[in-house]
Amino acid sequence: MARPAAAYEPAVPARPACAYTSCYCEENVWKLCEYIRSQDQYPLEEFYAVFISNDRRMIPLWKQKSGHGDAPVVWDYHVILLHVSSGEQNFIYDLDTVLPFPCPFDMYSVEAFRLDDSLHPEFHRKIRMIRADLYLKTFASDRSHMKDANGKWHKPPPSYPCIETADSKMNLDDFISMNPKVGWGSVFPLPDFVHRFGRQTDYSYSSEGQ
Repeated sequence: MARPAAAYEPAVPARPACAYTSCYCEENVWKLCEYIRSQDQYPLEEFYAVFISNDRRMIPLWKQKSGHGDAPVVWDYHVILLHVSSGEQNFIYDLDTVLPFPCPFDMYSVEAFRLDDSLHPEFHRKIRMIRADLYLKTFASDRSHMKDANGKWHKPPPSYPCIETADSKMNLDDFISMNPKVGWGSVFPLPDFVHRFGRQTDYSYSSEGQ
């Protein structure tokens, strides 16, 4: 039986209790996936890591904690977590937003994404969507992208060890890339993502990766 949106039970602890490091959104989402896997509350297969970027790596998002007033923040990429819920509404988990955590998908879409139609084409956003179980198996980062030429950190790294797999210590660029022939998951334009997972659509979706 479908749960009404008001009765939705968050899949992770309240925001202050989640593992979080500023400017390491890909690892923050990995940690959310890891937590969800450790619980029996929801099937991990209902969750997706969602990378937002484009070929120029310039994507505006609104309602970010680092923003000022109603001005967007322009990231090279950002990562959020999508819960394709069995209820009436899907939910977004974004530890960098000032919106609720979790946030109903439609609210996040209207407030944080807004519309590509009003943006110059170079700012149009694309989505790479990877099922959470696949993300936990495949993602690796040695955090080298956060160091300058002298090896100094642009931003302090997380306190826990780097995330790596048996096959890789660094494949972050494969996730940020919006080339569908690279990496894992599925790539499509932001409007398609909003149409697919907004309230008026059906929620059937599955992708094991390329």
